[in-house]
Amino acid sequence: MNKLSSLGKKGIVFSGNGYDNRTEFIFSKLNSVKPEMIQEVITKAREVAQELAEDSNSELGKMKRAYQDQFSIYPRDKNNPHIKKIRVVSTVEYYLSD
Repeated sequence: MNKLSSLGKKGIVFSGNGYDNRTEFIFSKLNSVKPEMIQEVITKAREVAQELAEDSNSELGKMKRAYQDQFSIYPRDKNNPHIKKIRVVSTVEYYLSD
């Protein structure tokens, strides 16, 4: 409470008008985590594709194409809105050969 004025100077506003005005936590550093997340998606997609290829007695080839579909940012849960969960949805296609 002692530092509310310094937070106000930084553009962070608090209101005490009941439960309708809850503090909102916004994640603004998506671009700083995006490259690492995309790399992880590509790595995991290749691992899954390799398992599918082995299960079907096929050989995994090159990546045919990849799409970055969507990034979503959610609170981890309603009790911890300041902790964010970031989810990336991508589609990765590979060539298979018999």
